[in-house]
Amino acid sequence: MKLRASSKPVLVVLAIASLSAIGAVYWLKAIHPFETTDNTYLKAHMSQISPKETGYVKEVLFEDNQKVKAGDLLVVIDDHDFRAKVAQAEAQVTMETARIHTLETDKRAQSAKIRQEEANIAAAEADLERAAKDVQRFRNLAADGAVSAQTRDTAESAHKQASAQREKTRSARQEAESDLASLDAQIAETRARLMAAQAALELARIDLDNTRITAPFAGIIGNRSVQVGQLVKPGSVLGFLIPTDGLFVEANFKETQIGRMQPGQTVHIHVDAYPDHVFEGTVDSFAPASGSEFSLLPPENATGNFTKILTRPNNTVLSLVKFEHGSRTNRYSKTGAGGTRAIAPYGHPLAPARA
Repeated sequence: MKLRASSKPVLVVLAIASLSAIGAVYWLKAIHPFETTDNTYLKAHMSQISPKETGYVKEVLFEDNQKVKAGDLLVVIDDHDFRAKVAQAEAQVTMETARIHTLETDKRAQSAKIRQEEANIAAAEADLERAAKDVQRFRNLAADGAVSAQTRDTAESAHKQASAQREKTRSARQEAESDLASLDAQIAETRARLMAAQAALELARIDLDNTRITAPFAGIIGNRSVQVGQLVKPGSVLGFLIPTDGLFVEANFKETQIGRMQPGQTVHIHVDAYPDHVFEGTVDSFAPASGSEFSLLPPENATGNFTKILTRPNNTVLSLVKFEHGSRTNRYSKTGAGGTRAIAPYGHPLAPARA
């Protein structure tokens, strides 16, 4: 049977189409210059807005989905009690400071008293030395009959009084020195109390500052859950702050896909919100273990009860380099959203397999 000439072009076209299909399948199965996954999610390092102090909310200065700048005031907690604690701490600092000044004045007076007692001791010792000489002279004179025994006895009595006066001044000096040491101890104790009062004042001021909750970075606030008059405490969730920049993709590749992937590789990312646009990014890092290893009860397959399961090393992070349409991205591409597709690398040979 002979084919008609008019059917030959059709057969040629079919043959070319078949060869093209076979080549495409071979290219996808054998050569396959890229890896792809739809198991991806847009992520961002969002922050939970929570108070550090317990109190009633006085003002709420943000709404759901509102953009804020770093340092913007978000929530104000009633601060009357906190201001009273600051005033109380300031009064304690003032009182301890005044006490130190009083003690230091007393110390200076006590030091002057010690110097006076030392002068008194010097005078008493001079009197005692003179009285001792008088006693010796009058004793000699009395022995020669030049003076009466009464005069001699008077000189001896004066000597004894001078000796007693010297001991009295010495005791007074010791007492003054003891009082000075006591003042030093009181000053040291009061200074310690002053330091404690200053620390308490600093903590009171910090607590007062904490009644004003501000944005730690620029972003968009979502899931507002606070109202004026509400009692809040540390750990209460008032909302979430999502950064306007820094979106990244959490892509879960199969273990058979990551053998020739490495950090720094170019990645093309498709987002459903922008079907006509391809975003470029780079592989940032790989998780150190598969997702199952981070679960509460990681699997333990005993010998004889093993089934090979292809795993995905979760949290393979792909950091976005830049969104060309920033405003559209901020509006539509939200953290936690799916509908993204990561292709790594796209249009470039895979990296050499690592040993």
